[in-house]
Amino acid sequence: MIAAQRRRAILRQVRDSGYVEASRLCADLGVDVSTIRRDLDSLARAGLVQRTHGGALSSGPPRAVDRPPDLRGPAHAAAKRAIGRAAAGLVVEGDTVALDAGSTTYALAQALSERPNLTVVTNDLRIAHELAALRQVRLLVVGGELAENGPFLVGPWAPELLAGLHVDWAFLGADGLDVAAGVTSDDTPDVPIKRAMLAAARSAAVVADSSKFNRRALTTVARVGEFDRLVTDEGLPVADRAAYGPALVCAALDETGPDAG
Repeated sequence: MIAAQRRRAILRQVRDSGYVEASRLCADLGVDVSTIRRDLDSLARAGLVQRTHGGALSSGPPRAVDRPPDLRGPAHAAAKRAIGRAAAGLVVEGDTVALDAGSTTYALAQALSERPNLTVVTNDLRIAHELAALRQVRLLVVGGELAENGPFLVGPWAPELLAGLHVDWAFLGADGLDVAAGVTSDDTPDVPIKRAMLAAARSAAVVADSSKFNRRALTTVARVGEFDRLVTDEGLPVADRAAYGPALVCAALDETGPDAG
């Protein structure tokens, strides 16, 4: 498939669903992530899509980029909410929590919004906006440069600040999670921040929906064994679960929620 055909196919998917993940486009179109990135960047420069962390939104009015990033279709939204609730259950009053940038960590931030006396450290501007008005949350936003592909901060300043912190929990997203390759990411500028959060944490968890399991993204962040919990949804096949050991938590989807049926 030539570039023009591939980009038309991408546009159709984005316009049909409103949002599409780069990893899904790779699978559907049979090309690697660097090719999809170039396609999405080209479409964004032309004003046809809006680039986000890990994918693209349909081009629309300026406020379209402000929509909560976990609204990626019913299955993903329900899974991310379930993962967020399960991960929030690991946090107790008074904890200091580092939240990586991404839609699943955003769902976790929403689940933590009523937890008293927390300190939250993040490089994700949407998470910061979600928590900024809450009196019970002390918020630290690590500085940096606005990323090209999403509302989060990257650069050398964030790891340097994180190196001086000690947090109770670090929650990291992932573009891929594989027993051999470990926890992996397609967004290389964000990887040093993920590693710095992991190094600063007493305990750490990956929060990733089941579609990210048994796949490898571009860059390894850490080995699976470096995490105390691997929180996903019940969509992960039972036959695949044993390989990830006792750290694995499969959250049940809320069948009574707005996405039911």
